[in-house]
Amino acid sequence: MMIYVFVFLLLLVLSGWEVFGKPPAMRSAVLSGAGSLNLLRQMAEENLMNAIFLYIVITVVGCVALTLPGVTFAVLAGLLFGPVLGTICCSIATMIGAMAAFLAGRFFLKDSIKPVVMKNRYLKKWLFDEAGKNELFVLMITRLVPLFPYNLQNFAYGVTDIPFTTYSVFSLIFMLPGTAMYTIGTSGLADKENRVLYISIAVILAVIVMGMGVYFKRKYVVQPERAEEANGQES
Repeated sequence: MMIYVFVFLLLLVLSGWEVFGKPPAMRSAVLSGAGSLNLLRQMAEENLMNAIFLYIVITVVGCVALTLPGVTFAVLAGLLFGPVLGTICCSIATMIGAMAAFLAGRFFLKDSIKPVVMKNRYLKKWLFDEAGKNELFVLMITRLVPLFPYNLQNFAYGVTDIPFTTYSVFSLIFMLPGTAMYTIGTSGLADKENRVLYISIAVILAVIVMGMGVYFKRKYVVQPERAEEANGQES
């Protein structure tokens, strides 16, 4: 099924190039990875809406079919669109990718995804063994603590009972600080005039995001594991 999703999205990218009048040489250059960033930059300068559309499609392909890390596309968005528009575009694109993966997990890949998820002890515990925990709390923990593989999460939530709307809206909220951190930081590296401002904002966001991740990891992941081990040794 995943190969069909990939082919569909790839055809969508190619059809976009046809609609926008891009020559075959440019299509092959982008698909082969040669000069793709420069071509996208040029497109962003010439026709911003076309560049945003293609960026979103490429990001969805990367997140769903190729399971590339979301930070890849946050960095790309920062280089192409700057801190504000880049954060917006990346948030929308990665959320569409996360929603597509969720739906694929729920309706098409349930039998194949669940055994993979059950091999990850953290996802197994938090998504299946911790029945009764608040769904938003679990979603927040899994999004903020780096123990949980991001792309696998998206498919794994489709196997759970969490409502699609709840998953979509709050995933966007919980992922936004991390997305902004990478996008604004990358924009700072690329923009000499506003470098200090953008990097300062990115550092502040990094402290907040990483601090929350460390806190939640210690309080809700490490400490319970130590308590369980202690109880097991006593018994």
